[in-house]
Order: sequence, then C-alpha cells, then structure tokens
Amino acid sequence: MPDDIRARRRAGTGLGVLLALVLGAVLLTALPDDGEREGGAACGPRTVGSWSAERGLTAEFARYGDDPSRADDWTGGDGTHSVRLPDGRLLWLFSDTYLGQVHPPPNPFGESSTWREGAAPLVRNSAVVMRDGRLESTLPAPLFPDPAPGQWRWPVAAHVEPRSPGAEERVLRVLLWVRAAGPSPWIYGVPVATEVATLSLPDLRVESVVRVADQQGVPDPSRRVLYGTTLVEEDGWTYVFGGDDRRAASRPVSRAYLARVPRGRLGEPDAWRYWDGSGWGGPGGRPRPVLGDGRRTGVGSAFSVARADGTYVLFTMAAGTAGLTTVTSYWACSPAGPWHGPGRSFTPALPPGGGLAAYNPQTHPGLSGEGRLVLSYDVNWLEPADAAAQLSRDVSRYRPRFVSLRLTPAR
Repeated sequence: MPDDIRARRRAGTGLGVLLALVLGAVLLTALPDDGEREGGAACGPRTVGSWSAERGLTAEFARYGDDPSRADDWTGGDGTHSVRLPDGRLLWLFSDTYLGQVHPPPNPFGESSTWREGAAPLVRNSAVVMRDGRLESTLPAPLFPDPAPGQWRWPVAAHVEPRSPGAEERVLRVLLWVRAAGPSPWIYGVPVATEVATLSLPDLRVESVVRVADQQGVPDPSRRVLYGTTLVEEDGWTYVFGGDDRRAASRPVSRAYLARVPRGRLGEPDAWRYWDGSGWGGPGGRPRPVLGDGRRTGVGSAFSVARADGTYVLFTMAAGTAGLTTVTSYWACSPAGPWHGPGRSFTPALPPGGGLAAYNPQTHPGLSGEGRLVLSYDVNWLEPADAAAQLSRDVSRYRPRFVSLRLTPAR
C-alpha cells in the first residue's frame, strides 16, 4: 500500500505502482509533542545500523510462485503484509495478485527467465498460508470480494485481537482499502473508504466487513484518508496509521494520519479516535496529519512502523529520485510524533534488467526478534503502459523481496 502508495491498472500493475506516490515518498516533518511520550526513558534516536538480504524468504516465495502443480494459487503480487496467527501459522496478505501457472525459461522472447502467459488471472487481493517457514496454500481468491461494481478491496495491516474487549475468543481483523475506478489523474483508483474485515480462527473464514471510515463525503479525493498501511499496539490501544493521496492529484506530497482504537474494537466505527493536532477526536472530528506539511515534507501511505526498545521507527522510501530504490527511517517517542530523521538509508537489490522500482517497505513482527527486524519491499515495473507484459515475461519482477535489519542508536 505511496514512497509507496501503490497502484496499477486492472490489467496488471496492482497496489504497487501507485508509483506516482512512490516518487512522493519524502522527508518527514517534526511536529509538537502530543503530550503522550510513550517511549519513556528507553526511547532514543534509532537508525539502521546494518542490513543484509534475507535470501531464504525471497527464495521461498520464488519456489512457491514457480510451483506448477496448481493453477489457482499465487504466482506474484504486491502490497505485502503478514500477521502471526495463534496456532503459529503466518498469514501473508497481498493486493493485486497473479494466479494461474508459470513456465520455465526460456520465455517466448528467448530470455532466461520464468514467465507467465499474458492471459493469467489477476485478482485484487489474496492470502497465502505459511507454516514453519514454508508456504503451503493460497486461500480461495479473491478473499475479499469487490464491494460494488467498479470498486475493489486491497488488504493492508492485520491484527489478532479479542472478539470483544476482555473476551477469550480471538479473531483476525484485516484493514481494507476500498478504491474505485476513476479518470485521470485517478487511473490507479479513487480513495473511497477504510473497512475492517473479521475472520474466524483458525479456519480464516470471512465473517463480516464493516466500513469504519467512509471518505465519500470528502469532496476533494486528494484529501481523503485511508487507514491501515501499518499498525502498532501499545498499552491497550491499537494505533493505525494512514495517508492521503495528494500526489495522485498532482499535489507536491502526501500526508500521514493516525487513529487509535481500544484493543478488541477495531471493527467498531464508533470506537475509532483520530489525532486532531492536540488530542483524539471522534469520527465526526477533523483529523490532522502527524507527518507532512503538504509542500516540502511528507510521506506516502505505504510505510511501516515498528517499535524497538521504546522507540517507534518508521520505514519509508527515501525522498526524491532516491525513493525509487532507497529505504530510509525516522524515529519518535510517540506514534503522533514528533518524528525525527532521516536516518541511515540503504538500497535493497532489484531483479536484473533495469526499469524497476522498489516500494512499500513493510516490517514483519511475526518473523522478527532478538534485535532483528525482517522487512519486505515490493517490486514493480516503472511504466504502466507496458507493465502487464513486462511482469509476465519475468515473474520475479512482481514478487516481494526481503532484508534483515539491525537498529542502533543514532548519533
């Protein structure tokens, strides 16, 4: 999910190449403290101390995507998010997804790359189950059906929580972005709403979908906010980050926003509270950005936030042209900021051949631990006009890749 909003045409450039907003991933601004300094004495500047390619995970998605034994499973996608389930499985959620089969090299162009046919099925979302480090199966896709003609759902962050506050039974809540087809400059979809899906455990059956933040009443689509690019839980609250689409409407940059919900109530619209610049307002209030001044500083909507040693660390694509290839980080002692940075940047590997961009850096808590953060980034073709053909002739161009990070105190 800009830096990293991602989008693409129905024909084949999914949530990943809202590359207009990949380019809009820029520096973050420092804002006044929100009076809830949650990091305490443990909070301090953090930056990327070292990183390395996580080749095993990248190879596992290549193995699974290249498996020719089934014709209805995942062969590539973007919008990569994951959530650890109570039974130990890891559920991977994707936005635009290719299904079908892939074929060994050489491809029809004589190149030594694994390829898929141009008519391969493309769905708006999918979910893949991993057990003990091995991808096992793709749930029937799309997992979340279109809400209306011309609209679709992209899953973003997910969270296991009590069915209701204090309940023993746990369910999986999945944040969904609803977008609708639109004319230029909205060729990648007009923001419509944020929804929350409830899935039963352990069978992962979709029980309900609730709209928690409808944006259709906001006349200017570039000011509509979709929540769920990332979330963190702390002290009984689930903090949910989101962003607007200012870049999609030829505005300079996008802005980041923040909501919070009591644990166990993500699926209740009335329980959501939104940062208004000085406190937490209800659904009828006016949210204010926590990051971005709308001119020189800001962030797209596809960033990720993790907590390390009392410090909140935000990962996003770097500013300017470096944002096509480079990941950087910022830190804060509270989800609402002030945010400081950028810290040390790094440039993860891309498939060979050029013409590609990295975007949507996402941390995966279910795979992280002992001072190590696992982060994925999506890969896509830069030019929407021929993206479908390019992604088909080399399937590695539309699959997540992974790195491991270690954070250190920043000077």
